[in-house]
Amino acid sequence: MNDYKALRTFLLAAEKRNFAQVARELDMTPAAVTRAIAALEEDLGVQLFVRTTRQVSLTTDGAIYAAQVQPAMDVLENARKEVMNTHKADHGRLRISAPTWFGQQVLPPILSGFRERFPKISFEISLADGLVNIVDGDYDLAIRISAAPSDKFTIWRKISVVHRILVAAPGSRFAEMRHPNELSPDDCLAYSGESKREAWSLSDGNGSATISAGRAFSANSGEVLASMAADGTGVAMLPKFHVAEHLRTGRLVHVLREWSPPDLWLTLYYPPYQTLPPRIGSFSKFFEQQIPAYFSAIE
Repeated sequence: MNDYKALRTFLLAAEKRNFAQVARELDMTPAAVTRAIAALEEDLGVQLFVRTTRQVSLTTDGAIYAAQVQPAMDVLENARKEVMNTHKADHGRLRISAPTWFGQQVLPPILSGFRERFPKISFEISLADGLVNIVDGDYDLAIRISAAPSDKFTIWRKISVVHRILVAAPGSRFAEMRHPNELSPDDCLAYSGESKREAWSLSDGNGSATISAGRAFSANSGEVLASMAADGTGVAMLPKFHVAEHLRTGRLVHVLREWSPPDLWLTLYYPPYQTLPPRIGSFSKFFEQQIPAYFSAIE
């Protein structure tokens, strides 16, 4: 018998003062209870119970030991229950990293819908653009919009293709462009997690063009880039869902429509679990079910 079970048996015997009742509650035989108590007494070198034909009572040493052991057992039992709950589909905590704009605009209704189904799951949401160290950051999963992943140490799950478009202010000189060669590097507002330049690769199905973006301006915020483009500063390359509202209100227009950049992926990624914990699997499945409706609404 392990120490945890032996102590649990002792404390229940201290409470019930009846080995037969302890045996029934712990699904043991009375002889097994007696052996467990005897082994604990031998290990401690003290007598814990006085046994008569009619009752079982604690010795002074037994009472002292029970009073000292009970708080520690309460802590162990709570830890045991918490760990077990994290392996249930409807219990536990989820710590999620998400891109800032996506986390502000898209994620809240998904979280609310999931909470309606699984109210015993709690959330900690951290918003940041760029990749995070999911293991060092103690995240259960991360939501990212990026190129096809190359990381071999984490588990990736592709949820949906993300289409990007080039946008600019209506009425600006960029709105009437017909070919990417009309753009200079200074015109291209780059998205970069480290505020660096990026290379835009564009294709119209027959030919391709590559432009160095970010010589004059780069930012790690899509909303900043959208605002700069809307002010007529230049052209931004952003996910279509990100600028859908700007397009609807006419604040931005889709430019160079015949020329498309490579698609990105909306992706979930996880620490290198051998088996995905059920609570994370439940959220991932719900998330994947909700995304198509959102994307189809903006196409």
